[in-house]
Amino acid sequence: MGKLAGKVAWVTGAGSGIGEAAALALGGEGAVLVLSGRRRAPLDAVAARIGEKGGTVHVQPADLMDAAAVQRVAAFIRDTLGRLDILVNNAGLNIVERDWKRLTPAGVDELVHGNLSSALYCVTAALPMMRAQNDGVLIHTASMAGRFISPMSGPVYTAAKHGVVAMSHSINMEECTNGIRSCAVCPGEVATPILDKRPTPVSAEERARMVQSADVGDLIRYIACLPPHVCINEVLITPTWNRGYVSAQQRPV
Repeated sequence: MGKLAGKVAWVTGAGSGIGEAAALALGGEGAVLVLSGRRRAPLDAVAARIGEKGGTVHVQPADLMDAAAVQRVAAFIRDTLGRLDILVNNAGLNIVERDWKRLTPAGVDELVHGNLSSALYCVTAALPMMRAQNDGVLIHTASMAGRFISPMSGPVYTAAKHGVVAMSHSINMEECTNGIRSCAVCPGEVATPILDKRPTPVSAEERARMVQSADVGDLIRYIACLPPHVCINEVLITPTWNRGYVSAQQRPV
């Protein structure tokens, strides 16, 4: 029996990348899964993989930038499953035209709503169920861009992910007496489909040196399996071959 048997986990952005890896890892520990994202087909594919191994999965497609859609998923979880133990708040996005020279108001809205508003909506939907249980863990996929500032990710993505990190710490400040723990996971470069949105293409060789989705999924599994008296507030995970460090080494002193 897995460590998460009897637990319910809601994973957002579950159709690919880190969300997919987290769903597979949590399913492997016996959690009942609720998978959300904008496109049903990828969610169904992930659900099928978990189901083949005997896991229980509920697919609940939703545009997480829509507060009402988020509340509908939460209502399904409450009314059908009766509890929520784990939220993997993973949905996020970036755009190619991310620098100040090319940013538009529409791009700003997409980045803020896709990376910060959606995370906040999911937290407000999850917390009432967790408070009622006096137990729960929220794990948010932030980014190294949520802790450090560089031009790579773009200013609005960076600002939004800083907001996710601040959001997570504020949850611990208010909800620790309700048995609720929140963790901001801040990955460096991870070989996920979001790299396809980079203005400069990333080669297959470079991607192979990066942290892989399964590595972050296993970290999320570890955090979710910790005992209720333990809170990992924030964690950074980066490639050993850190391209930022390598580039700095190659610059003349």
